[in-house]
Amino acid sequence: MTTRTSIESLTLEHHFSDKWFSDVEIFWQSGQFSHFYGVDNIRVNYASFTQDKENPCIVISPGRCEGYLKYKELAFDLVNQGYQLFIIDHRGQGLSQRMLDNPHKGYVTRFDDYVDDLNQFINQIVAPNSNNRKPFLLAHSMGAAIAARLLQKYPSCVEATVLSSPMIAINSGLMPSWLAKGLVNITYFINKLFTKNHWYFIGQKDYKASRFDGNNLSQSLGRYQNLVTLYQNVPEIQLGGVTIHWLKQAIKNQLILFAELDKISSPVFIIQAGSDTIVDNEMQSEFCSQLNQINSELFPAQVPLIIEGARHELFFEQDKYRIAALSAAVNWFEKYQ
Repeated sequence: MTTRTSIESLTLEHHFSDKWFSDVEIFWQSGQFSHFYGVDNIRVNYASFTQDKENPCIVISPGRCEGYLKYKELAFDLVNQGYQLFIIDHRGQGLSQRMLDNPHKGYVTRFDDYVDDLNQFINQIVAPNSNNRKPFLLAHSMGAAIAARLLQKYPSCVEATVLSSPMIAINSGLMPSWLAKGLVNITYFINKLFTKNHWYFIGQKDYKASRFDGNNLSQSLGRYQNLVTLYQNVPEIQLGGVTIHWLKQAIKNQLILFAELDKISSPVFIIQAGSDTIVDNEMQSEFCSQLNQINSELFPAQVPLIIEGARHELFFEQDKYRIAALSAAVNWFEKYQ
């Protein structure tokens, strides 16, 4: 196995002018980029970095609107930490197949379709490279909601999991959650009544790049601008807002996650962004607390690790937040090697 490099070797914000365009881009060319066909024969794309097959594997489950192209810097850092790496583009986003005529609309037929795709990915693509060891799972936001459900449906598929800013529930802002859910149900009924087309939820629209000032994802100017440039240069990965149907499925998944908590039987670690306004931090904490009550040895943390001051995108944040989150994730995985 490759000797583990120190956490101090991670890329830093000031590297974007040199290291990004040399070391990171050269590393990226060493990856393998392919696809498989998931539920309902939908094409699901992925990237893999398997140069040293003796190393343990990490599977990345990205958040909504994301794809593997967004994860170049994190992939570079994790491989340098001594891991093989696999990144899935969930159906309907990234370079994977879109399912509606308007490719900007966030849609999935069933939330469990994401889950079944991820399980297939782990079994068919990751397992042959895992040296007879279960992979680790690093999941962010919507990808973390997918991961949590994966641990319930397929409890033996991974060794240990880190959930970053998990979308256990969506942040409904000033609107009470019961009212927000009622609004989704009403608009869903109206949509189904009038057309078979899937409408955007109220206020949602096609992709448009947002300015750094006032964004609620990251406080790192360099990382944020790098992502904006990526989406401009590769328009096929652009994704707009969510459909009513997608919201309906996300809410259904939230209910199932809590109803079937006792089915999770592998270690889970939750990292929370303290200044997150995208997902519901209170529900993350409740999820963590209930896991601990079920099995305090398997889930020793009663509360998530809170990165105070960080926004939603922990792995694309300013160095002080990103290093704290990534260090915690790597330390968690090292406990189970």
